[in-house]
Amino acid sequence: MNFSKLPLSKEMLQTIDSLGYKNMTPVQAESLPLILEGKDVIAEAKTGSGKTAAFGIGLLQNLDVKKFRVQALVLCPTRELADQVAKELRRLARFQHNIKILMLTGGESFGKQLGSLAHQAHIIVGTPGRVLKHLSKESLELSNLKTLVFDEADRMLDMGFIEEIKSVLSFVPKERQTLLFSATYDDEILDISKKFQKNALHVKTTQKEGENKIQQEFYETNNKVETLIKIFATYKPKNIIVFTNTKLEAKELAESLVQNKIDALAIHGDLEQYERNDVLVQFANKSCPVLVATDVAARGLDIKELSMVVNYDLPHTLETYTHRIGRTGRAGAEGIAITLYDSREIEKIEPYEERQECHFLDTSILKNMQGFDMKPEYVTLVIEGGKKDKIRAGDILGALTGDTGLKGSSIGKIDLYDKQSYVAIENGLIDEAHKKLKNGKIKNKKFSIWIL
Repeated sequence: MNFSKLPLSKEMLQTIDSLGYKNMTPVQAESLPLILEGKDVIAEAKTGSGKTAAFGIGLLQNLDVKKFRVQALVLCPTRELADQVAKELRRLARFQHNIKILMLTGGESFGKQLGSLAHQAHIIVGTPGRVLKHLSKESLELSNLKTLVFDEADRMLDMGFIEEIKSVLSFVPKERQTLLFSATYDDEILDISKKFQKNALHVKTTQKEGENKIQQEFYETNNKVETLIKIFATYKPKNIIVFTNTKLEAKELAESLVQNKIDALAIHGDLEQYERNDVLVQFANKSCPVLVATDVAARGLDIKELSMVVNYDLPHTLETYTHRIGRTGRAGAEGIAITLYDSREIEKIEPYEERQECHFLDTSILKNMQGFDMKPEYVTLVIEGGKKDKIRAGDILGALTGDTGLKGSSIGKIDLYDKQSYVAIENGLIDEAHKKLKNGKIKNKKFSIWIL
């Protein structure tokens, strides 16, 4: 776990020691030897795990300082992260004089960046949209690139940067080292790795996934809405899917929850496709904490991190029960599955009573909080323009962070469709973002903007 065990220069080791890095973190210990060998690596690494030093030490050690050309490119989802990464790389680069690290992000003067690029750089740290703009205008040249890094790749996918990333890749040499760091390790990330990396070696320092850890609780009640709100007040889950057996009940329950200050949306078979899109986008981007759904409507719905599942109605079969509750507690996280039943359904719950993992509890243990409400973390802004208007996620991010002055960290998931785009904005900033974007332009064009 000691950096001295790695094939690093004496100067680099002195710099690492001066920064107070005594021992490697798990992600550094597993990925750095591979990175130094020039291998492609896909690593699961959360914020604070030491991932920047992992790829930073690797690309700096492999740098030819005498060759004043761009040899490494680090792509980040937001300019705030790019700024953090650039600062960390500059601290690590102290071991060698004349290493030039340049940041290319939206919200900064393009002309000033042009001037800096005219004098070349060894390492570029930037956001996909701005890097692509420089590549398109030929102010950035990557023929000497050795290492390409995707930092927080899952966040880049969430923000809709896949098209920009593909375009950037058309400018980089085929023979290169590609490093991909992501907080999640799902099929989407693995698919990106297959497309962009060669024989990538996997680094996953968290425990291997076991069976879903799901706390299964059953409550008998003759007032399901009241009990449901008490469950929310007790557990304070971030996002919940509540299952009903009929379309009408889904609609009525969502309306009832809204009347009780619980932000909820229903999804069922009677919705038009655009209405379904609106609902699913809001739930997936954290603009609505509660989704009330029928089994049919929930098919194909993939939410990576779901805190809780509630069976408002008893499922018709054990198989349906297993399928419903299996949506929570994924990827090693813990989940909660609650099932409600009334006195008329006693016989129907007998199969569950035989299961050791099912716990039957009294509603008296639930909290009854006066004035409890559930409001979303984000609110969704809709832009009447999408892929067919050649709008990219970077264009939207640039308009929000540049013209309106929003921080990238205040912007959540960006979803691009053919004719519409959805952007999650921090709840308290939605009115300001809406006003400024409505009066501003995206790619020098005016678009209709509204709040969902």
